[in-house]
Order: sequence, then C-alpha cells, then structure tokens
Amino acid sequence: MFIDIARGALGMVVLIGICFLLSKDRKNIDWKLVGGGILLQVVLAILILKVPFVYQVFDFIADGFVKLLSFTDEGARFVFGLWDSDVWVGKAIYNENGLAGTEMYSLGFMFAFKVLPTIVFFSAFSAMLYYFGILQRIIFVFAWVMSRVMHMTGAESIAAAANVFIGQTEAPLVIKPYLERMTKSEIMCLMTGGMATIAGGVFALFVIFLGPQYAIHFLTASIISAPAAIVAAKILYPETNREAINRDVSVPKDKLGRNVLDAISMGTTDGIKLAVNVGGMLIVFIAMVAFLNYGLIKIGFWVGLNDNIAAATGGRYDGLSLEFLLGMVFSPIAWLLGTPVQDITAVGQLLGTKTVINEVIAYKDLSLIADGLQPKSIIIATYALCGFANFSSIGIQIGGIGAIAPSQRETLSQLGLKSLIGGTIACFLTAIIAGVIVGNSPLM
Repeated sequence: MFIDIARGALGMVVLIGICFLLSKDRKNIDWKLVGGGILLQVVLAILILKVPFVYQVFDFIADGFVKLLSFTDEGARFVFGLWDSDVWVGKAIYNENGLAGTEMYSLGFMFAFKVLPTIVFFSAFSAMLYYFGILQRIIFVFAWVMSRVMHMTGAESIAAAANVFIGQTEAPLVIKPYLERMTKSEIMCLMTGGMATIAGGVFALFVIFLGPQYAIHFLTASIISAPAAIVAAKILYPETNREAINRDVSVPKDKLGRNVLDAISMGTTDGIKLAVNVGGMLIVFIAMVAFLNYGLIKIGFWVGLNDNIAAATGGRYDGLSLEFLLGMVFSPIAWLLGTPVQDITAVGQLLGTKTVINEVIAYKDLSLIADGLQPKSIIIATYALCGFANFSSIGIQIGGIGAIAPSQRETLSQLGLKSLIGGTIACFLTAIIAGVIVGNSPLM
C-alpha cells in the first residue's frame, strides 16, 4: 500500500509539474485553490469508494441509472425487432434472418441497435429534467460546494458542475448570460472542465460497452474529475483580474422548450444527432485505423520488425501497428498513473487512442482486452479514459461555445490546445487517486 501511495504521489507531482511548466503566469497561481481542489478530489473519492453508506447511495444512483437505460429496450424492440432480456437474437420483424442477414451476437450489432438508442433516450430524458428544473437544482448544489471549497467564480462553479451531468456542448448554455463577460482564466476553466468530464448520453454508451458494474466508477470519475479540471486550468491559466469577476452562484431559470413535450422532442432531436455522430465517428475512425495498420504491418514486414514486436510483447501485438506505437509512447504515462508493469503498454495504447482519436474507440478497445488486464489496470484505464480530452473536442468547443459567445471565439482558439492538456491531466489525476484507493480490488 505504501508503494502505491508513493507512486501515486510521484505521478501527481509530475502531472502538476507539467501544468506549472506550461503555466501562462506562474507567479499568480493560487496554490490555496490548487490544494483545495486536490483535497476535494481525494475526499470525494474516499467517501464514494470507501465509506459504505456513501458508496451504497452512489451505487443506488448508478443502479437506478442502469435501470433507466433498460427502458430504452421497449422502444428499440418495437422499432428494430426482438431480443430476450440478456442476449440479442437478431430476429428482426422485417427479415426472419435478422437485420444484417444472419443471426448476430456481435459487438457491432449490439452497438447499432441497443447502444445508440440509449443515447437518444437519455438525451430526451435529460431535456425533460431540465424543463422541470430538476437538473438545474442538482447543478446548483455541486456548484455551491466547489465555489466554497475552491473560491471559484460563480460562472466557473456552475459550468464545472454542469459539465459533470450534461457535457461540453450543453454546459455552456447553462452559463450563457455570463459567457461574453468571462475572463480568459474562466474560459480556460470552462473548456478544461468540458474536456475532463463526459455527457450523460455517452455515460450510457460506456456502461453498455463495459457492463453495469462499471456504472458507479463512471459516475465517480465524472464527479471527481470536475475539481481536478479546475486545478489544472488554474495552474495553466491563473486568474489575474480577481476584482472584475462575479462570484454569484445562480443557475439561470430558462426552460428548454415551450412545454414538456416540446422539451422531450428537442432532446430527442439532439440525441439523434449525437447518436448518428457517434456511430459515424466509429465507422470512420476504425476504418482509418485499419487503413493505417495495413500500411504499418507491411512496413514492419519489409524491415523485419513484426516478428520481433510479436515476441517482445508476448503476442499481444502481431507486429508494427498504430496500437503498438501509441502503447510505446504513452506507456511511461501509464506507469506514472500506477498501472502494473505488465500492463503499461496495453494501458498506454488506450491512453494514446483516447487522446489521438477519441474516448469511444478507447473504451471499445478496453472492453475487448479487459479480460487480460489486472484489476488495478482496468480501474486506472476506466478513470483515465473518462473524459472528452481529444483533438476533435477542440473544434467542438470552438464551434459550440463560439456560436453563443462570438466575442470569445479568438480566446477559445488560443486556449484550445492548453485546455486539451489540462483536461487530459485532470483525467490522469483522477485515475491516480482511484488506483490508489481501489488498488487491486475487483470491481464491485
């Protein structure tokens, strides 16, 4: 246990040191805020993962979330076909041999006809909660806690809390009245928070990818990554004009839609867009990875690397590939996070995939290799991948936030790369803490 704590402390020092070296203004870093953020992160992680009563509460919430997702089956059953409660049988009402021409139990079939519908349903359900003001109240509680513990501005606190529940594209709408007047440090905090957390619809996707036992870990990761994102953002871009900021914590009361049915319809439309986007990304990026790997494996054959790579990795990799290269580049970081030595290349590959491509592909890969990993490696990977910190998110944020706050577009462009670094480091800080606390215990 002492070695785990020491290695975790080393990893945190290195990650915070990277933020310090890249800081815009090292003299103005608020180390009290940094200390408060790390303390809040550790306390929340210990409470949720180690205190039985608190764990049971969050486990109940996570189980409720999984149950909520199961209701999607009723709608999907009507539209796509029939399946039993545990295994899809691929018997479609349109074709006795199934939608794809054969009976299928594949990940792809599950993804297309079970996973994507959950994104649509959860988006609509979230819109309904927002219409009734329930989501705003939950956001306010989290924002109030962070503003008191970390002495943040009102807009920063609300945005950080909103990112936990509704993600990087919707959270800016909650603070729309503040956006045009926010300082660069506040914008940095908003962007980094969006990079370090996930949206509810994607949360649903990951639960189905890896299993319901992971639900509490996804929930915990998103919650404790919020203060970690603030820590990283405030080191990378400290606030220098503290007198001009607004510390009032008030969530706008705007409702989504004219009535509840309109809100559900709008949420459904947004969910369809997200589901189609996720499906399209998977098709394109997996195809691109296959294309690159085809070329790399040929190069490996020509120069005689493939056999050496296969032997050196114990058969984990067949030869030169994008996964192998990412694993080599990111394996030192995987070690810093506390990953068992035998798994650092595999976890490094996942970290690289998440950063270079996206978290959906990374979690898909994790679901395929999880049986060969140590329990601690799975926990660290689960937490480290739980965020939107990838290159495509820079464009999403510039386009999304810039559309509702045009005067901030230049600032958004300037801070894009730094927010990616900050969001990545925030997820890594969360993974270190989870790895130390959970250790080698199997998933509950």
